[in-house]
Amino acid sequence: MKPVPNSFERKITLKASRSHVWRALVDAEAFGQWFGVALEGRRFIAGEWTQGQVTYPGYEHVLWNVLIERVEPQQLFSFRWHPYAVNPKIDYSQEPTTLVKFELQDFEDGTLLKVSESGFAHIPDIRQKEAYYMDSRGWEEQLSRLEQFLAESARARASGSA
Repeated sequence: MKPVPNSFERKITLKASRSHVWRALVDAEAFGQWFGVALEGRRFIAGEWTQGQVTYPGYEHVLWNVLIERVEPQQLFSFRWHPYAVNPKIDYSQEPTTLVKFELQDFEDGTLLKVSESGFAHIPDIRQKEAYYMDSRGWEEQLSRLEQFLAESARARASGSA
């Protein structure tokens, strides 16, 4: 059986300024809107845990729980979490976490966003393959949701300033 890679990376070019992409990532309420987690009144602070109830259809039973690792303005945002921790009968708290990093760069008329997740080699063998596969595919969908969120936000700003 082929071993699971330790990490993956996804890239997307967003038609939004770096500052707007940054806000969508580090403003907890905005993040929750596109990611699908209730984070009203929450903040992302390096070194602190942030929790919220998942609102994404089919996963409403999941408590989203992340440790904010780094917040480097308009450059890098990262957190640790338990990948694909969706079974309510399993206590994932003693398992190692993976590291999710968002890195921003200016790119032509927008922003290049790189999302990477690493640390799958330390996930228990019984969960490793599914966690890697689901998170890898999940980030593709989440980046599409972010792109849509940014487009809708731009339209709202444009119509509000007209």
